[in-house]
Amino acid sequence: MKLYSYFRSSASYRVRIALNLKGMAYDTVPVHLLKHGGEQLSQMYRTLNSDGLVPTMVEEEAAGGQAVLTQSLAILEYLEEVQPAPALLPAAALDRAFVRSIALSIACDIHPINNLRVLRYLVHELKVDENAKNAWYRHWCESGLAALETTLARDGRTGKFCFGDTPTFADCCLVPQIFNAQRLKCNLEAMPTLMRIYQNCQELDAFIQAAPQNQPDAEA
Repeated sequence: MKLYSYFRSSASYRVRIALNLKGMAYDTVPVHLLKHGGEQLSQMYRTLNSDGLVPTMVEEEAAGGQAVLTQSLAILEYLEEVQPAPALLPAAALDRAFVRSIALSIACDIHPINNLRVLRYLVHELKVDENAKNAWYRHWCESGLAALETTLARDGRTGKFCFGDTPTFADCCLVPQIFNAQRLKCNLEAMPTLMRIYQNCQELDAFIQAAPQNQPDAEA
């Protein structure tokens, strides 16, 4: 199994956490999103992933071919199906929907409008300066995480992690988003539930090993 990944990519980070939680071995193939105009935009990489995004997972098939998987949440669902234990989704249908809703609120509502290609468009096409670009990032990240804080703080199913006392898809998505929010100096003081969950995740080897600074392509 190969994972085409960028050390600081939130979407790649999610998949690395899930792979580690499930104890599944993989080889990292670094794709640098900034060097050479963005290696994810190269023709070679686009033959694997026409979106020009990371991550991409490549599985060797028994017949000798390759299965190519894209989109981090689809990859997480695949991993859950092929290796159900340890489970990253709860047993009950309503609880699974709750966990997926948390994961999707991050992956579909918060992250996309702050993704690298959006920020680049703001700067290069709309001529937004660095301060305005960072203000954009912080506004959407903080407002999205504030809504998530309200949801988790008032739901009785929230425990040590987003759902109960074992990690789920929701935690796989939350930790990378908090990491990037901290890196961009977002104000997270009013989000004690999220930060408590984040700190609990930081105590697990699966999350530690998946962290950007511990990747083979990490930069000083």
